[in-house]
Amino acid sequence: MTSPVKAQESVQLDELSVAGASAGTGRGGQGVGLLKDLPAPYAGGQFARGGSLGVLGTRDALNTPFSTVNFTQQVIQDQQARTVADTLVNDASVRLTTASNGFSDTFQIRGFEVQAQDVGLNGLYGLVSSNRVAAQYIERIELLKGPGAFMYGIPPGGSVGGSINIVTKRALDVPFVQVTPQYISPGNFGVHVDASARGGENKEWGIRFNGLGRDGEATIRDGNLRTGLGALSLDYQGERLRWALDVISQNDDTKNFRPQIGLQSDIAFIPRPPSGRSNWFPGTQLQQRDNTVASFLEYDLTDWLTAYGGIGYRAGSNRQTFPDYRVFGFPSGADVLGNFRLVNAFYDSYSSTVSGNAGLKARFDTGFINHSVNLVYTGFTREDGFAYVANSADESVPSNIYSPSPLPVVTGERVAPQRYAGTTLTSVAVADTMSAFDDTILLTAGVRYQMVNQKSYDTVTQARTSEYDANATSPLAGIVFKPWKNVSLYANYAEGLTAGTIVGPGYSNAGAILSPYKSDQQEVGIKVDWGTITTTAALFQISRPDQVQTATNALAYNGEQRNQGLELSAFGAIAPTLRGFASATFLRPELTKPIDPLQRGNDAAGVPDLTVSAGLEWDTPWVRGLSLNGRVLYTSGSYLTGANTVRFPDWTRFDLGFRYATILGDRPFVFRFNVENVADNRYWLTTGTFVTVASPRTFVVSASYTF
Repeated sequence: MTSPVKAQESVQLDELSVAGASAGTGRGGQGVGLLKDLPAPYAGGQFARGGSLGVLGTRDALNTPFSTVNFTQQVIQDQQARTVADTLVNDASVRLTTASNGFSDTFQIRGFEVQAQDVGLNGLYGLVSSNRVAAQYIERIELLKGPGAFMYGIPPGGSVGGSINIVTKRALDVPFVQVTPQYISPGNFGVHVDASARGGENKEWGIRFNGLGRDGEATIRDGNLRTGLGALSLDYQGERLRWALDVISQNDDTKNFRPQIGLQSDIAFIPRPPSGRSNWFPGTQLQQRDNTVASFLEYDLTDWLTAYGGIGYRAGSNRQTFPDYRVFGFPSGADVLGNFRLVNAFYDSYSSTVSGNAGLKARFDTGFINHSVNLVYTGFTREDGFAYVANSADESVPSNIYSPSPLPVVTGERVAPQRYAGTTLTSVAVADTMSAFDDTILLTAGVRYQMVNQKSYDTVTQARTSEYDANATSPLAGIVFKPWKNVSLYANYAEGLTAGTIVGPGYSNAGAILSPYKSDQQEVGIKVDWGTITTTAALFQISRPDQVQTATNALAYNGEQRNQGLELSAFGAIAPTLRGFASATFLRPELTKPIDPLQRGNDAAGVPDLTVSAGLEWDTPWVRGLSLNGRVLYTSGSYLTGANTVRFPDWTRFDLGFRYATILGDRPFVFRFNVENVADNRYWLTTGTFVTVASPRTFVVSASYTF
């Protein structure tokens, strides 16, 4: 029998996270981020039944010829995620190559790097922080594995391993204010406020606000993390017209942020990682500012034709001390004993971005075939600027990652950042998903014409130093066959044009533009919905140029990297009081066309061949409202370089926690306690020769009261 407390808790708490999500219209353009378009949560509430796929619209997972994962607000909140990175590692295909309290969140999906700048906001690139995306204003996190250039347009950071799209929170039908004091060990305190209301004759107008203030020492010894976040959402839900506006301001000030360093490529073995609370660049300062405004609109022209569009603007800036281990005349990076040489520098930067789309989506029948056709234009333009003021090699100092030297004072004058790059990415795409025999067969075909224009400028004279134009027509094909309603067999082939990297400061070829390139993916898989548990399996292959730092400190391509892999996953409700997830990725990251023929067939640097993620949450029978949870993350070793002579060891991280939900004064109250990295394991997070140390044991505590 359900207890009165549990019953009331279920009604009140579930309304806050999913009530709006289940009222879907089934319409929607290119991931326009209107809450009513979201597929309902799956059994257990941690994952959704489907999500948006850009030009392919919103899809149920079983009707999608791609591998996707859709995380709900419930799992984001219950795991006390601070950024999207804390949630994405629940899937084994995703690993972080940076850690908390650092400069930015950088991911590895299917063995390829995905930067924070390639996270989409309601289907548009370039509108969230290029450093890290705060979790407090997110309703859903949608993960597409494999190249997303066809679905969303060209990613500005060149990602091919996968795409991440966040769906922002919208006002719910039930008004509420939720206040959540938070604590992160050893001394960071904050408060998160989430407020929602709807008005109008039919509650067509909505407003939602999320605010966060945080200050104090976090995971770095003698450091301080101060955060101010505000996210305002307005929306209108009419009979034919739907509109939404997001205004987001994120400000972070960090003293002693988590360091990163290169290791010398010819070392005989990997040095042991230092404490996760240490900073081998003591005295660093980092100030990050991001402001975004974005609007999304869709209108039902007829019962079968919908017009939609979105446009947004983001301004971001970073101001930081930038210790650099690449000193002219000395070995670059740390040796086996942790010794290295460094110069101190200022590296300040800015970026301004305009991103948008416009399209038409139609649903119609031709005989027994149902069509879902989408025609869309996407546009992205960004200006980047920086100022790099570094000490000379004569002013460098010796240091050590275990016993670091104080940072020397930067002797040069700090100057304002100046323009150094401009990027314009445009494309036009059309796609048609044809279904027949009551969705037993779904065939998707499409083509996207993509254009890339990149310019680089001298930061002193502002003269244009280089320019690159490229275009390509990229196809997509996918098929889903459902021999039974709950079983989906699928296959896909996708290509995409990716913008080349504009080489930043610190490299010998700074200012150069690496040429744009095409990537491709082939994938086959199966998905089975067993009722309360879904299982999936996928075989895939992705190819793209391999990017390395050369012996002359230049950033360059090194032939081709081909990742072949097998992914297995399961998620859902194992029992009425037990829910969880598990996944494993087996990967072969092969160098197929390296410059050095001796490396042909070797593993790409920094890419593990096995990753595993698993988690459980159990509602205890002896205390009403008490749930226990745990998570394990495993990552196998990977190689330091493409020569495959030195290998990083594997690592395992365990997380534990509990949640207690009850009713206080007729209102919901939830207390959450989590311990991340329970064993306080020390291990490297790496992309090859570039490394950082993982976060130490961290206690995260919060108490949410809703009124």
